[in-house]
Amino acid sequence: MENREEKNNENNNIKVLGWVAFFGGLSQDMIVPILPTFYTQILGLSKEMVGLIEGSVTTVVSIMRIISGIISDKIGKRKSIVFIGYLFSAVGRVLLPLTNGAAMAFGLRLIDGIGKGTKDAPRDALIAKSSKMKSMGFSFGFQRMLDTLGSFLGPLITAGLMILFANYMDSIRYRLIFLIAGLVAFITIILIGLFVVEQKGERVSSSFKLDLSVFKGKFLTFFVVMLVFTLGNSSDAFLILRARSVGVEESTIPIIIAMFNLSYALLSVPSGVLSDRIGRVNVIRLGWIIYAVTYLGFALAKLPWHIWALYLIYGVYYSTTEGVAKSLVAHIVDESNRGTAFGLYNASMGLLAIPASFIAGYLWDNVSPAAPFYFGAICSLVAVILITLFRIEEN
Repeated sequence: MENREEKNNENNNIKVLGWVAFFGGLSQDMIVPILPTFYTQILGLSKEMVGLIEGSVTTVVSIMRIISGIISDKIGKRKSIVFIGYLFSAVGRVLLPLTNGAAMAFGLRLIDGIGKGTKDAPRDALIAKSSKMKSMGFSFGFQRMLDTLGSFLGPLITAGLMILFANYMDSIRYRLIFLIAGLVAFITIILIGLFVVEQKGERVSSSFKLDLSVFKGKFLTFFVVMLVFTLGNSSDAFLILRARSVGVEESTIPIIIAMFNLSYALLSVPSGVLSDRIGRVNVIRLGWIIYAVTYLGFALAKLPWHIWALYLIYGVYYSTTEGVAKSLVAHIVDESNRGTAFGLYNASMGLLAIPASFIAGYLWDNVSPAAPFYFGAICSLVAVILITLFRIEEN
C-alpha cells in the first residue's frame, strides 16, 4: 500500500511540476517582450543601464543555481527550496508595476533573478527523484514541453492585452500587463504548496561548501564536452539579427519565434521518450548534428523563407537536447549530488553564453554576418566527435 502511494506521489509530482513550469514560463514571457520598451520609453533608462540590469540578472541566476543546488543536496530536501524560488520570482514580477526608476527596476529584477536561479537545480533534482530511471527522458521532456508552451503563449497573450488596453496610456498599459503576469506567477506557488510532495532524500552534511567531488568520471567528461558545444552556442539574439539581415520583416519575427517554441514544445516529449528507448547520448548526438546543419543554414541563408524553415528545424534541436541532457545528468550522477550537479551544469551553460556571444559578435563585426554560424556549426561537430570518442555510457 505504501509503495503504491509513493508511486502515485511520484507520478503526481511529474505532472504538477510540468504545470508549474508552464505557468512560470507563461508569466515570464508575458513580461520579456515589452520589458526593454518599458525600460527605455516609460522609465527613460539608458541602454547602458538596461544592459547593467539584465546582465546582472543573468549573473545572479547562474550564481543562485549553484548555491541552491548545493543547499538542496546538503539538507536532502528539494520542494521547500523550489517553493522559495518561485515565490521570489512571483513577488518580483507582481511588484513590477510599481517601478518608478532604475533603482527599483534593478531591485525587483534581481529578486526575480534570485528566484529563477534558486528553483532550477532543486526542481530538476526533484523531477529526477520523482521519475523512474527508465522513463527519465519522458519526465524531463514533459517538463520542457509545458515550459515551452508557456513561452509560446506568453507573448501571444501580451500581444492580445496590448490590443485590449490600446486606449490606455502606455505607462498604464504596460503596468497592467506586468500585474497580470505577476498574478499568473502566483499560480506556481499554489501548485507547489498544495500538490507537490517532497521525496525522501539523503542529507549529506550540515556544512555548506562546494563539493567538487561531483567533477569526476562520466559527469566531468560530459561537462567538458558540453562546454565545447556551448562555446559555439551564442545568444539567440544573433538569429534574430541574421533574420533581419536577409530581409525578414520585424513584425513577423515574433510569429517566427512562436512557431519555433511550438515546434520545440510539441517534440520535447517524443524526444524524451526516444532517449529512454535508444539512449540519451544518441539523442543528444542527433540534436547536435541538427544544430550544426541549422547553423550552416543560417550562415548560407539568402531569403526570408530560409529563416522560417531554419527556425522550425531549430526547434527540433532544442527538443532533442535541453530535457534529454538533464536526464543524462541525472543518470550519471549519484542521487546525493544531483542538486549540485544540476546547479553547476545549468550555471556553467549560462555563464559560458557570455564569452560565446562575445565571440559571435566579434566574428559578425570583423569577419562576416555568416561567420558566427560557421563557428557554431564547427563547435557542434567537434562536440559530436568528442562525445562519440569518450563513449559516455549511462548508469
